[in-house]
Amino acid sequence: MGAGAGTDSLDRATSDFLAARPQLFGIAYRMLGSAAEAEDIVQEAWLRWQNADRTDVHEPTAFLTTITTRLAINLAQSARVRRESYVGPWLPEPVDTRSDPQLGAERAEALELAVLMLLEKLNPVERAAYVLREAFDYPYGQISGILDTSEANARQLVSRARRHLAAERRERVSAADHKRLLEVFLSAARTGDLAVLEDVLTADVVSYADGGGIRGASRIPVIGRPHVSKYLVAFAPRFWPQADVRWVEANGRPAVLVSSDGTAVALLSVDVSAEGIDRIMWMMNPDKLSPYVASLDA
Repeated sequence: MGAGAGTDSLDRATSDFLAARPQLFGIAYRMLGSAAEAEDIVQEAWLRWQNADRTDVHEPTAFLTTITTRLAINLAQSARVRRESYVGPWLPEPVDTRSDPQLGAERAEALELAVLMLLEKLNPVERAAYVLREAFDYPYGQISGILDTSEANARQLVSRARRHLAAERRERVSAADHKRLLEVFLSAARTGDLAVLEDVLTADVVSYADGGGIRGASRIPVIGRPHVSKYLVAFAPRFWPQADVRWVEANGRPAVLVSSDGTAVALLSVDVSAEGIDRIMWMMNPDKLSPYVASLDA
C-alpha cells in the first residue's frame, strides 16, 4: 500500500514537472542566454522537486518557477565573473524556435538575440523580474514572492529593465521587413558591395563575432557604418566563396546558417530598426553553434 502510494506520488510529481518544464527552461534560458546552462538549471530544479516535501505544495508550477528563477539568479551572478574572462564578444547561445515559437512563455518576449544580449547588462534580479513580467505575464504580487521582495520593488525592477532596453534599442520592424533587409545585407556582404552595405547599415551599427577564442573571429566589436562596411568588404573574398548558406530561424527571427565543406561555421543574425540594421551578430563559437545545428535536423 505504502509503496503504491509512493509511486503514485512520484508519478504525479513527474507529470507536474513535465507540464511546467517548457516554462522553466524558457525562464532560465532568457535569464542566462545559454541553452546548456538552462538545461542544468532545469535538471537541478527536478532534483529539488523530487526531494521536496510536496504535501503542502498546491501549485507545483509556481513552486518550480520560484526554484528555477532563484537558481538562475545565482548562476547568472557567477556567470558574470566567468564572462569577464571570455575571449572576444559574448553572444547568447541561439535556439531553434520553430517548434515552440514562444519558448514556454505566454508571449515571445525577451527572446531575440539582441534583447538577450542587452539583458546581460542588467543585474540578475532585474533580469528575472523583466522576464517573468514581459514573457510570462506574471502579476507583480507573484513576482515579488518569487524574488522575495516587495511588490513596489518588483514594479521598480521591471520599469528599470524596460527603460534600459528602450534606451539601448530602437523600435523594431516587422518579420517581413527584417527578412527583406537581411536578404539585401547577405547579398551585399557576399559580393562586397560597399554602396549597398552603407545603405542598409545604421550610422552606429555594431558587428559582434562570438568565436569564444576558438575561431579566427574578430575579438573586438566593429563599430560604426564606415568601419563595419569596410570590414565586411575586406572579409568577403576570404569568407564567402567556399560558403553555403541556409535560411533558418533563431530566437524567433530569420537567420542564416553559413557552412563550409559541410561544416557549420557561423550563424548570422541581425537586429533591425526602421533606420536599418543596427546590430550584426556572428555566432562562430562551435560550443554554442553545434547544439543549435543539431536541433535543426532533429
